[in-house]
Amino acid sequence: MANLGYIQVTRECNQECRFCSNPATDKNISLKEAKKYINLYAAKGYDGVLLTGGEPTLHSDLEQIITYAVKKGIHCRIITNAQKTSNFKYLNSLVHSGLHHMMISIYSHRDEIQGFLTNNKDSLLNIKKTLRNANKLNITVDVITVINKYNAGHLTDIVRWITKDFVFIRHFIWNNLDPFMNRASKNRDTIPHLNDFELELNNAMSFLHGCGRTFRVERVPLCYMSGFEHCSTETRKIVKQEERSIFFLDEKGYVTQKGRRGFLGYSKAECCRVCSLNEICAGLYAAGKYYAFAELYPLFISREDIINKVNGYGKD
Repeated sequence: MANLGYIQVTRECNQECRFCSNPATDKNISLKEAKKYINLYAAKGYDGVLLTGGEPTLHSDLEQIITYAVKKGIHCRIITNAQKTSNFKYLNSLVHSGLHHMMISIYSHRDEIQGFLTNNKDSLLNIKKTLRNANKLNITVDVITVINKYNAGHLTDIVRWITKDFVFIRHFIWNNLDPFMNRASKNRDTIPHLNDFELELNNAMSFLHGCGRTFRVERVPLCYMSGFEHCSTETRKIVKQEERSIFFLDEKGYVTQKGRRGFLGYSKAECCRVCSLNEICAGLYAAGKYYAFAELYPLFISREDIINKVNGYGKD
């Protein structure tokens, strides 16, 4: 079981993603407050702390925050768009501070789509530079991809490209788009239907499974994860009673989620009541407003088989 703490260190950003769930503001956490939450997570015995944003590399005290987390004996990662880290000297400075793991957002291997979605024509170029830098510096990297209308048809091509050109990357995370936040709600062209990506996501998961990579999927109900239900982040939280604590730089403040609790914004259709996986499925995020209840359907497969896979599968 992996219990993790998140700290939103800044709401500044150097991209303008069309579906950003935490749009830029001028808010930054102080070094003193960041240390307070690191102390809290260390006291709770958490397995790691994830520094996020906005774009965490824009925080002036990022190196000191990382150093303090390492000093407290807690594994530290950053979730980044990989623009500033394209500078080898800067990334090297983070490594000297104690950073050894990055989670990088990549939406497409096609320059025009990555550039369009981020409003940054150099986005993919800088990501490639960062990945080469990370490999030289022996940093482990996970790839995070937000599933949206513009990449729903080529998710497999993205992971094929990454595993071919950057073989050191071993773990992938897909997040179905969060349409509640103001960027996505203003750019509704980015919001996919579940059936836009169902087959492509399954193909991508099958490919990664076949070449020995691990992966997780968030905000996708189990009826759209055929054969890979045990890779649902929400299902793993429910089964393993994993805990997540998050400090937000907005009105949400400090939030703790554990097991079934904390799935705000998720709901289920009437048909879910008869689904054999109902007890271990979080349901559909943003159902009834941005995603349709009619897209859900019940499954009649072994819940115990999936629970056993969760308890014995892959990377936490």
